[in-house]
Amino acid sequence: MDTPNDTKGPVRRFEASEWRKIVARYTGADAFRSLRQVAVTLGLLVGGLVLGYWLMGTAPWAAALLIIPLGGLLIRTFIIMHDCSHGSFLPWPKVNDTVGFITGVLTFTPFAQWRREHAMHHASAGDLDHRGVGDISTLTIAEYEALSRWDRLKYRVYRHPFVLFGIGPLHMMILQRFRLNGPATGGKQQWNIWMTNAALVCGLAIAVITVGWKPVFLLYLPAYYLAAAGGIWLFYVQHQFEEAYWERGQQWDYATAAITGSSHLRLPAILNWFTGHIGLHHVHHLGPRIPNYRLKRAHEENPIFAEAPELTLRTAWRTLRLTLWDEANKRMIGFREHRQMQRLAAHRAV
Repeated sequence: MDTPNDTKGPVRRFEASEWRKIVARYTGADAFRSLRQVAVTLGLLVGGLVLGYWLMGTAPWAAALLIIPLGGLLIRTFIIMHDCSHGSFLPWPKVNDTVGFITGVLTFTPFAQWRREHAMHHASAGDLDHRGVGDISTLTIAEYEALSRWDRLKYRVYRHPFVLFGIGPLHMMILQRFRLNGPATGGKQQWNIWMTNAALVCGLAIAVITVGWKPVFLLYLPAYYLAAAGGIWLFYVQHQFEEAYWERGQQWDYATAAITGSSHLRLPAILNWFTGHIGLHHVHHLGPRIPNYRLKRAHEENPIFAEAPELTLRTAWRTLRLTLWDEANKRMIGFREHRQMQRLAAHRAV
């Protein structure tokens, strides 16, 4: 049905000797910078919640406006947990894991389970033969066409932006409480899930008893919902764009998948601060043990990272229509373009 796109040149493969030395220069935690980041982030989060609690009684509209920056601070809190999951945030493993657990509770995320699942994502991102763990489900054209009508409908519903970004946060808030089975969940991860759930119940109960239900349900949870939706969107655009990288089996290459299969999302400075420069996702995927505060310097000092596909806030939204991987032309397409391709193929067959 499809004809290969001859104008697209071969994807460059990056030699290990070329990129491992680069990554090594930026790997390793700076304890002072990391602890300062924890203190500033959690200090602002607590301060914002206290201010919001006070404003709820005097100026409810101002308290509602605080939901946006509080959501941003929860994204930054999640980024700290994310770095802890890679062991890149603090040089002391037990302290690193403790900070990861605490920030995981604050973001409704079981740290140990998420860490294992995320490691699987890093090890297989862009590999068509190893999809499904910690990824947004993506089908090839052939796989989609082989589905029944019912399964096609389920996939279309799943890929709809309202489901991904509207219902997705509820999945993170509720279903992560019960992820007791799966390739990323062993005995240690199950124990961590229950410990996280217990900490959440105790934390929410203490909050409701001491300050009432309104700050919890009208301030913190809406801020979390906003943060979760934003986090899902960030993860989406970092791997779902037209010239993404997908290969099968032996053709898959870790470094190429990292640099060309992860986008460089250019964000305004304030959003880079809230997101811990996670828009430099190509740098992070190549060197997951590089802490967030070194990603920018690594990108700017090494020409190898200039080969990553660039997105902006404006162009990133256009990726929401992309839903299927076209193996013949090695690019993401949408359902509408797929229908056009089917009509063209039917017309040629007549």
